[in-house]
Amino acid sequence: MKDILSMNFSEIEGLVTESGQPKYRAEQIFDWLHRRGAKSFDEMENLPKTLRNELENHCYITNVSVEEKFLSKNDETEKYLLKLGDAYVESVRMKYKHGNSVCISTQAGCKMGCKFCASAESGFYRNLSAGEMCAQVYNAAGISRHSALDAKSPGITEDNRGFRAKPAEIRNVVLMGCGEPLDNFDATLRFIELITHPNGMNISQRNITVSTCGLVPQIHALAKKELQINLAISLHAPTDEIREKIMPIAKTFPQRELISACRFYTEKTRRRITFEYALSKGLNDIPAHAKFLAKLLHGLLCHVNLIPINKARGNFSPTPRRDIEIFASILKEKNIPTTIRRSLGNDINAACGQLRLRRKEIAICPFHHGK
Repeated sequence: MKDILSMNFSEIEGLVTESGQPKYRAEQIFDWLHRRGAKSFDEMENLPKTLRNELENHCYITNVSVEEKFLSKNDETEKYLLKLGDAYVESVRMKYKHGNSVCISTQAGCKMGCKFCASAESGFYRNLSAGEMCAQVYNAAGISRHSALDAKSPGITEDNRGFRAKPAEIRNVVLMGCGEPLDNFDATLRFIELITHPNGMNISQRNITVSTCGLVPQIHALAKKELQINLAISLHAPTDEIREKIMPIAKTFPQRELISACRFYTEKTRRRITFEYALSKGLNDIPAHAKFLAKLLHGLLCHVNLIPINKARGNFSPTPRRDIEIFASILKEKNIPTTIRRSLGNDINAACGQLRLRRKEIAICPFHHGK
């Protein structure tokens, strides 16, 4: 059985022509899947019954069920704990002045083991398919049939097929949820192809951000694709010595190799890289660290996004706001474009992995320990 939500347009077109149907049926199927959120082939009412039966016999549509949903009272951030077949993941919809953004997961769990990240604490289960990534976006947009949980939410109405009448427009997609996107390289590229397709949601590549902890070979491979997406690097330290304490990947790919890969990426794509830098009191947040960081990034087409840690976590403590502003001012003085990220969804555990950890009884599907 094929995951039809992960198939690109040409593959669906091939499937249709093999069934003896005209090619335009592929556009209809793609529309049902990627614009109208169909959950079954029976819903595709403009397709002949014979084709729907053929699809049913050879394909399946990735299913998403909402286990929990939370709406922030502070900023309208909406967080979902989703069950995708045999795995649990999280996604977040964030509301900004410029439009809605959705942060999705690319893996159930994570292999990378970054010390400050909740995603790694539950271990790694499996990669997600491109269709499972798409399903997270469509859930946040509200184009799919909603669950019983959604029916309790105010302001949601349905048309006669059970679809939300006014789906939320998703302007930006961020691959910063559970998992390492570049560790699931092929599926991540397929997801980008699907979510940007003109017959689907048609989101611009420039409105898609892929985050990585620094997998150097994959950064080189991504650069050669010359996509117009945004690349974000989880850096979090100005030196190898500090970075190795919090990010195991730093022992495999030291900063010298990582920054070299980043320079190659900017040369190939002409796209600016964002360096994510989570500040922890006494670890990486003093003025000397800011100066080291500025020297490391000198001459690189980049931007630094300083991330205030929401609350104490393990050996990491929040940096006072005043110290964050001093850190930012030093970088700016050294001509490094810098912003301080606005924290969203603090009251609903919106940081990736936090909800799965809070609900430990369902954080990992029971199938995981049986394999």
